[in-house]
Amino acid sequence: MEKNKAFNNAGKLTAILCLVTLLLTPFVIVNAGERGVLMQFGKVQDQILGEGIHIIIPVVNTVKKLSVRVQKQEISAEASSKDLQDVFTDVALNWHIIPGEANVLFQQIGDEKNVTDRIINPAVEEVLKAVMAKYTAEEIITNRGEVKAEVDNALTTRLADYHVAVDDISLVHVHFSEQFSEAVEAKQIAEQEAKRAEFVALKTLKQAEARVNLAKGEAEAQKLLRENLTPDLLKRQAIEKWNGKLPLIVGNSEPKFLDLSELVKLYNN
Repeated sequence: MEKNKAFNNAGKLTAILCLVTLLLTPFVIVNAGERGVLMQFGKVQDQILGEGIHIIIPVVNTVKKLSVRVQKQEISAEASSKDLQDVFTDVALNWHIIPGEANVLFQQIGDEKNVTDRIINPAVEEVLKAVMAKYTAEEIITNRGEVKAEVDNALTTRLADYHVAVDDISLVHVHFSEQFSEAVEAKQIAEQEAKRAEFVALKTLKQAEARVNLAKGEAEAQKLLRENLTPDLLKRQAIEKWNGKLPLIVGNSEPKFLDLSELVKLYNN
């Protein structure tokens, strides 16, 4: 009994010692898509902990884990175009913390929430205002790809100074004030009506020209016909169409038949 009791006491002591060892030599696990910012008495260290398990000194060391995965931020911003039209833009931004600079980012800015609130949102609004001011409202609509590319380049450069990388930016929805939209719609309707009126006028003009040309052609044909239709030609055509019967001539005198010799003479001429 005494031996068993001593053995149990030794087991308990061993378990306590193991627990104390674990408490005095703790470890930290950095999950996939994270980086660990190592601190010593609250001071950020140069070492960045990658994914996996890491042993740290309790009390002396603490670790702040930051996500370096791609994150999505949706922002609505208002700006003014070059022609002083109000531009309302909904932006979808994909970004991530640069893994090798996670410790500096945490030291200068803080965690992910601080990054979005203090850096990303203001940067997007400022870049949009600067870019939209270079284009008129119509150019923003017609050159949307160019506007997006300029916003992307400006924002990438700006956020890189804060250890944040831009993966993609989308101008989800770009719209203007209700008054401007109504003016654009009225302009489009007016342009369509003007094009329709121009088409109708051009069609009418072409039809008139066609009638004039037709009349000129008919007049020219009549003129040529009059110039070429001589008495001799008329006589010759009459002979060619004669059916062989002598026509009976009726006048004030007694009826008589046309002299055949006269017809032959005309034909020989």
